[in-house]
Amino acid sequence: MSSIAKILIVDDNPKYLNDVLPMYGYETVTALDGLQALKILNTEGNLFDLIVLDVMMPNMDGWETLKAIRNNKDFKTIPVIMLTAVDAEQKQVSGLKFGADDYIVKPFSLPNLLARIEALLRRSKWGDEKKEAKNINLPFTSGEAIEPLTSREKEVLKLVAQGANNNDIAEKLFIREVTVKTHLNSVFKKLNVTNRTQAVLLAMQMNLLD
Repeated sequence: MSSIAKILIVDDNPKYLNDVLPMYGYETVTALDGLQALKILNTEGNLFDLIVLDVMMPNMDGWETLKAIRNNKDFKTIPVIMLTAVDAEQKQVSGLKFGADDYIVKPFSLPNLLARIEALLRRSKWGDEKKEAKNINLPFTSGEAIEPLTSREKEVLKLVAQGANNNDIAEKLFIREVTVKTHLNSVFKKLNVTNRTQAVLLAMQMNLLD
């Protein structure tokens, strides 16, 4: 099956994005710094629908990379999402002035990132052409029937999707951390998955978090 869109990830620590985005149907290419990103963009035949660009990188940081992207007529219109660990309003304003289309502060929740990616792709007219994306096959699923989650298990999974760790979940739900682990193990078993990321992705596709 063809991908929803092709995304260039520019990050010196790209493992998480490389693991997650393909599970949700996106094709990814990775650059570890801005210089490598520009080389990839300038390679004939390399067409990208969106760029996820980290701010803090060696050799050429995200700001300089963004300026170079926006100054090149061949790819200046590609949507760009900036990633940064700095939660400062002035920095965000600067990024948007430089030409970023969106801005996410790390650590971010997976649903937040996916929603922003989908919004930018819709804005660039990808949504109408790729409606089959809603039925992307996730490679880790087994095809077996899924046992319904309890209301408590759904509460736990929703908090996981928001980026909460086990301790955070325990405090918000007024339960012990070992109880959170028990609920998660039950969720993994019912969804036929092995980790939190897979559970969230499958739950989102099946609308279990609504």
